[in-house]
Amino acid sequence: MKTATRSLIAVLLSSSLVQQSLEAKENSPVTMEDIKALEAQLAELKRRFLQQSPQKPEPQPKPIKTKQPSKTLHSVDVYATMRPTFGRIEDRGENQYDVRDALSHAGVKATHRFNDDWAAELHGEWSIDVQNTGEFGRSRRAYTALITPIGRFGIGKQRPAQYLFIAEYVDIFNHANSPYAYDPESIFFVDNLLSYRVESGPLTFVAVGQFDGAGNDNNNDLFNAGLSYDKDGLHAAVTYQMNEVYDQQTHLGENAIWAAAFAYDFTDRFYGAVAYQDKTYERHNTADRDGSTFDLSFAYKLSKFYKLKTGYFDFDDGFGDGDPNNQSFDGFNITLEWLPTPPLRVHLEYLTKSYANDQDFDSLSVGFRYDFRTSIQY
Repeated sequence: MKTATRSLIAVLLSSSLVQQSLEAKENSPVTMEDIKALEAQLAELKRRFLQQSPQKPEPQPKPIKTKQPSKTLHSVDVYATMRPTFGRIEDRGENQYDVRDALSHAGVKATHRFNDDWAAELHGEWSIDVQNTGEFGRSRRAYTALITPIGRFGIGKQRPAQYLFIAEYVDIFNHANSPYAYDPESIFFVDNLLSYRVESGPLTFVAVGQFDGAGNDNNNDLFNAGLSYDKDGLHAAVTYQMNEVYDQQTHLGENAIWAAAFAYDFTDRFYGAVAYQDKTYERHNTADRDGSTFDLSFAYKLSKFYKLKTGYFDFDDGFGDGDPNNQSFDGFNITLEWLPTPPLRVHLEYLTKSYANDQDFDSLSVGFRYDFRTSIQY
């Protein structure tokens, strides 16, 4: 606005000068020199006006963006992990040296994304029996899933919510029975499973149901659901599990479990996790009882290549102290890991369990874990 005002003033002043020049010459004859001088003054006025008020370029129409169709994406992951261990084991008063296995397995997972919000997934995983004949055998996972805008639906043998939300975060040790309190009576993989998973921001909801028509229950054999919150290194979750209990064709009752877990990366070197399950054994012909599991795990990174892990655990099956059926125990373990390269771990572990009605268990073991994974996208 100020620039335009100054331009207008300059034009008016210049016009006045031109007018005065003309008036001064009105009594004199007009010559060609006068006309040329006047034209020069007018040209100078135009130049100054344009210089003080430059013309804005006309806006150009924006190009219309067209949404490109998403590309079809195929991915295949092939992986394997070998986890042999060797140790001295004292169990029920007997000492032995033994080669064992910390759940070696191999698998393949394929995903086909055929739309922005749709994908198909298949996953097969099988154990490798290192501690015996090394056979490639028992199935761990075998399912197909469909990922949709409203969630993921899966059918087949899968991880249940109880492991995904509760056990996985305390399962950090190099042992087939880890987590130690969760292990005796809890679920890791479930066959004949129908699953649903949906995520919204930091919240994840998972519900699964087992439907085994060859089993004793013609309807739902197991139900398990959970909700988790995951953000900024924090994991907090709660789950519920219910399953029917049979002795061949006799219905004994049901088990109900409420569980909670909390895990947190306190720093980039220190990690802690705790998991608790409250279990109710409801029985038709015997007294009901209440049991629980408690697992506490810590990991501390000593240096770039060394990590220290330790844990405490307590398993209570609900039987009284004087009951011969009581198999409750508690204990602790401590593990030192050497990580010379990301795919390889070498560990030294001490583990002890104290049973209510049995002799203690102690072991000192060394083991390797080598992980292999390759991914193909096309």
